[in-house]
Amino acid sequence: MNVSVALFTSDLRLHDNPVLRAAVRDADRVVPLFVQDDGIHAAGFDAPNRRAFLADCLADLDTGLRERGGRLIVRGGDVVAEAYAVVVETGARSLHIAGGVSRYATRREERLRAALADTGCALHVHDAVITALAPGQVVPAGRDHFAVFTPYLRRWEAAGVRGTLGAPRAVRLPDGVGSAPLPSRTDVSGVSPGLAAGGESVARRRVSAWLAGPMSGYEDGHDDLAGDATSRLSPHLHFGCVSAAELVHRARRRGGPGADAFVRQLAWRDFHHQVLAARPDAAHADYRARGDHWRSEGDEIDAWRAGRTGFPLVDAAMRQLAHEGWMHNRGRLLAASFLTKTLYTDWRVGARHFLELLVDGDLANNQLNWQWAAGTGTDTRPNRVLNPVAQGRRFDRHGDYVRRWVPELAEVRGAVVHEPWELPARDRARLDYPDPIVDLSEGRARFEHARDLG
Repeated sequence: MNVSVALFTSDLRLHDNPVLRAAVRDADRVVPLFVQDDGIHAAGFDAPNRRAFLADCLADLDTGLRERGGRLIVRGGDVVAEAYAVVVETGARSLHIAGGVSRYATRREERLRAALADTGCALHVHDAVITALAPGQVVPAGRDHFAVFTPYLRRWEAAGVRGTLGAPRAVRLPDGVGSAPLPSRTDVSGVSPGLAAGGESVARRRVSAWLAGPMSGYEDGHDDLAGDATSRLSPHLHFGCVSAAELVHRARRRGGPGADAFVRQLAWRDFHHQVLAARPDAAHADYRARGDHWRSEGDEIDAWRAGRTGFPLVDAAMRQLAHEGWMHNRGRLLAASFLTKTLYTDWRVGARHFLELLVDGDLANNQLNWQWAAGTGTDTRPNRVLNPVAQGRRFDRHGDYVRRWVPELAEVRGAVVHEPWELPARDRARLDYPDPIVDLSEGRARFEHARDLG
């Protein structure tokens, strides 16, 4: 009897999963394995929202495997030690895993290869499982990665995305493989009250609904904060409940400008992964240093975290994050620009706060989007500053997004909701809402002066 192991990481799905399909093809019996990794906990990446969402994903994956005659084997501890133990217990001849781009993921692969060297078990690392194109699949002449998105997009589109795979019809386990109980969302404390449900079944329903109608308006509506016209698939992509490659194919089959705009966002996701794969230090260090002398603490930063800056659109975005564990992309850009450039705060402070709350807190996308906003990343206009009032007038024209998340301003009508300090003094006094913590022009001048000195 041949045995293989499918070691799940950020690919918690049955459909279009090259890791699982290869493991099933390789052997008569398969161990679908997930390790609740102590290393992830030690690094601080198992924030409550992601831990709760993960529990949903694992439960759904286990259900799908049981429908096919198998089940999910859950272990806890060091991922390499637990995977090694399963290989020894079952006599597995192959172990399959999705390739990752973080330093942690590449180090995990190295440790797995070393641990399995004397077992007779071959390690197979599969690319283009977490992303549509594998990091490094397209590179510019003479360099190991693209540093600018537009030329990357041209090559990405020309390269073509791999074909998709169906879910296996049967998954048969070897006898006697022990498993820890599945984790439960109810066991996790500190979860955002509006956190969405996770799992492949939920993800596939959302994909079908998205493609059937809302995607057609994505090109024109994706920045409309109140309209909330985005797919909200980022958490499902982060946990691999849905395949990026499958999304590209299905969106293109649907067609239209909305599909093109949506696929472009999937390419952005791949772009950030290929940057981090080539420059793993960019998770913590400036991709392009600007000589900044950032601030890293203070009352203004605390006000930003709490959604009490006195700038309604910034505060609305931060409160959405706290309530849902998710934030509209336009809100993310504005909140990041405000913290890094108006308050001149180290982007790592903001990135860390986002990772504490975001259910889609992906290291590549989170860190490199923060660097883009801070002007230390791949933005070709590193000194651009987003004005929260102008952004509100443009992307929340009627103020509905602000009123939804900042109830203190629920009765304020018209464009003045983005500038409540312009209200008559009597009306202003009735609001339980703070004055602006910074003058926008002074904040911009401080940032530009600091960059010039740098």
